[in-house]
Amino acid sequence: MHSQTAIPCILMRGGTSKGPYFRMTDLPEDPALRDRILLAAMGSPDARQIDGLGGADTLTSKVAMVAPSKREGVDVDFLFAQISVDKAVVDTAPSCGNILSGVGPFALETGMVARKDGATSVVIYNINTQSRIEAVVQTTEDEVIYQGDAAIDGVPGTAAPIRLNFMDIVGSKTDKLLPTGETVEHIENVPVTLIDVAVPMMILRASDIGKTGYESAAELDADREFFAQIERMRKIAGERMGLGDVTGKVVPKVAILAAPREQGHIAARYFVPHKAHTALAVTGGIGVASCAMLEGSVADELAIRPPGDDRLLLVEHPVGKLEVTLKTTGSGKTMHIHSGGVIRTARKLMAGEVYVPSSLFEVK
Repeated sequence: MHSQTAIPCILMRGGTSKGPYFRMTDLPEDPALRDRILLAAMGSPDARQIDGLGGADTLTSKVAMVAPSKREGVDVDFLFAQISVDKAVVDTAPSCGNILSGVGPFALETGMVARKDGATSVVIYNINTQSRIEAVVQTTEDEVIYQGDAAIDGVPGTAAPIRLNFMDIVGSKTDKLLPTGETVEHIENVPVTLIDVAVPMMILRASDIGKTGYESAAELDADREFFAQIERMRKIAGERMGLGDVTGKVVPKVAILAAPREQGHIAARYFVPHKAHTALAVTGGIGVASCAMLEGSVADELAIRPPGDDRLLLVEHPVGKLEVTLKTTGSGKTMHIHSGGVIRTARKLMAGEVYVPSSLFEVK
């Protein structure tokens, strides 16, 4: 037996995140064994992830697992895993819209879906959230097109646009837009909106918790008392939303809001959840945009609400703006969200094999 085992993967940038993309069939079916393999592949737990592919940051310690789907009307199944940098934790509870950006290209690169001239639609079933997403990827019959003119804040240069159309986004974990039935409630005397669109979230006004909402990620990360309060509140929010004890889990996510000041519609700072996101997660952006459009929420008097039911919203974040398309009907507690979409980009960085110790496969 060789001392190391090779596992095929493609290293990709997806949106503002990065990580290895695996075929599910190349990984063990047993979740515990699979998690050991993923930790070793990424070099966790270690603050530097020096012995693996991870980049010592939550945004570069992510994994995608993809397989052809047997579901009607779906091309591929996708399971996302957030790999803790400094702890032996693999979390498959949340999803990641940025890593999702690379799933369509990965499916096309590996032959799971046939390429078409002009653009190819890849319908993805997200196992984490039990929802469907259509990814429209620029292609020819011979290749995936990565070069283009689309720019997303948080990524240098430009690339080919990938349109993500999120379906079945309401109630990703709770089956409800408002898990508690309220547009605003109080946790530790702070008004919050508990909402579940693409990802369960606790959203509050920055000013209600001693922040401006325009801080950099580094400034927020330096305030440990702030994070201690946010975590206390997040645990209570998790219980109220029916998610149980969320200690050590990454959902619900958290965002603080402020009025826009860069020609956007709302300003937000997003947490993952024990660290400030340097940009904004796609799922988090959809959740923030939904809250911004929800009359009676904590976004009242902060958000600029475009008229109509089919809106393009600009969510300001630490390094720019995220464009979110949102189709809704109704208002307040009766608002129905039909779909949300974003433009992302992705790029194939490397294709090959990652090596892990063969001893990890031994029965324990």
